[in-house]
Amino acid sequence: MRLKPGWYLLFLTLLYALVVTYAWQRSEHRLARLAGSEGVVAEPAAPPPPPPAARTLPGYVLPLPGACLPEDPALLPGGPRPYRKGVSYGFVFAGEGVCVPVVYGAGVVAANDGEVVKADLNYQPLSKAAFDALLEAVKNGASPEQMDRLRGREVWIRHPDGWTSVYAHLAAIAPGVKPGARVRRGDWIGYLGNSGTSYEVEGSKGGPRLLFELWQGGVGEGRYFGQGLKPEAVREKARNFFERLP
Repeated sequence: MRLKPGWYLLFLTLLYALVVTYAWQRSEHRLARLAGSEGVVAEPAAPPPPPPAARTLPGYVLPLPGACLPEDPALLPGGPRPYRKGVSYGFVFAGEGVCVPVVYGAGVVAANDGEVVKADLNYQPLSKAAFDALLEAVKNGASPEQMDRLRGREVWIRHPDGWTSVYAHLAAIAPGVKPGARVRRGDWIGYLGNSGTSYEVEGSKGGPRLLFELWQGGVGEGRYFGQGLKPEAVREKARNFFERLP
């Protein structure tokens, strides 16, 4: 009995279907084995968490505990200094009107966290002749080097936010305060004094004061806190900058 051509076509179609079904089943079994032994394809790895935020620098405080801003405009940044045809570059805590007694030997503290970049550990007072010569030399303006001598014994602290604080006219520097030392806000850094003034030259403890400056861009080279502002604007800026102001 001879088969018709149509039967051959039907037989080949069934054979093809069996082959495809068998191949599909083997593929499914293989996938199942992989899932059981190695697991399914892993999801893309999650991105690493962001690094923790840097510690925020605390607010600045005045370096004379309990003090308020000087009442006298001449003791604020920008106050006139006719003897050297210039202005004050910082806040001067002296006499009355600063909310606390200003006494020789009072403790001075760091205004904020930072690194000590200058500490006049080997400071030597000027002789009267050298002091008089310095005053004569600055009659038409003082250079940064001359200002250093006029400030007497100093400590400078560089803060992470770019400010550098200056503490001048100190009587002495606290133990351990030296270039490279790290300090925290409120750490004791020195004693209030009168170095760099005529009182020191005379061997007296009279006229105690603390000159406190803040600079951006380098001491004596950049801009000082309150530069170009009138006294009330300096006070307003300071109220927004310093913590714990009365």
